[in-house]
Amino acid sequence: MDRQNFLCWRVALLLLLMPCGLQCMSVHILSEQPVHVIPGSALVLKARIEHGPLEEVSTVTWEREPETGIAPTRVTLATCPGNSFKCVGTRPKVRVNVEQQETTLQINEYSRADGGVYTVTVTDHTGAKTPAQCIVREYEAVNHVSVSINVSHSSLVCGEAWGTDPRFYWLHERATITKTVGNVSPDGATLSVTMTPICGHFTCVVSNKLGYSSATYTAAPCETEGRGTTAAIVCLVLLLLFGGVLAFLLWWYSNAHRQRQAQSQISFQAML
Repeated sequence: MDRQNFLCWRVALLLLLMPCGLQCMSVHILSEQPVHVIPGSALVLKARIEHGPLEEVSTVTWEREPETGIAPTRVTLATCPGNSFKCVGTRPKVRVNVEQQETTLQINEYSRADGGVYTVTVTDHTGAKTPAQCIVREYEAVNHVSVSINVSHSSLVCGEAWGTDPRFYWLHERATITKTVGNVSPDGATLSVTMTPICGHFTCVVSNKLGYSSATYTAAPCETEGRGTTAAIVCLVLLLLFGGVLAFLLWWYSNAHRQRQAQSQISFQAML
């Protein structure tokens, strides 16, 4: 055996022993999981197919099954050949296409019944199957917002029941929270109050793509600077009025006393 044939046999043997080389197929769904879909909109799932130069995609199959249950039933949504010319078993609102290294599943007018575990299975020319899965759930509106206080830590905690991707926003007396009032946690759910004493109305607004809801915690009324100034002005006005009345009474008493003295002197001289 010459040197060239010996090298060819060594390369062939190495390829056969390699667990993932020129013959290794993989499939990945290109979505953050779980996927949340707003009812009535379209669900779109894309999967990336990677394979070696010696492999060929024979079929691509999309299936769905319930996320929970004792014996979930798997439903085939579509089965497509690798060349994607025609898919078998496609349902009315389901569209599937297959490209060279990508497959896309689209379900129009998504409803709660369309939720579950989606599986895409790629079969190569030898019959080997490579699956990938993705959980799909309905996008829920925010609801049942509540605000509770942790007195020991001087903090307010905002809770939300089951909304998808909730965003938290705090208000104090209908104004944005400032450093003098408190600090909001990175997730937005907790407000550490720095103002002393804790007073006024603290409102937590929770929102997502479907709307918003809010709840308010009410503490003791705040004595604002404006109210203090008004009270000072009122007190000053009352003091001025009281002083004016007192000065008038003193003047009237003094004047009346002088008149009585003058009349007494006149009467006394008349008697003489």
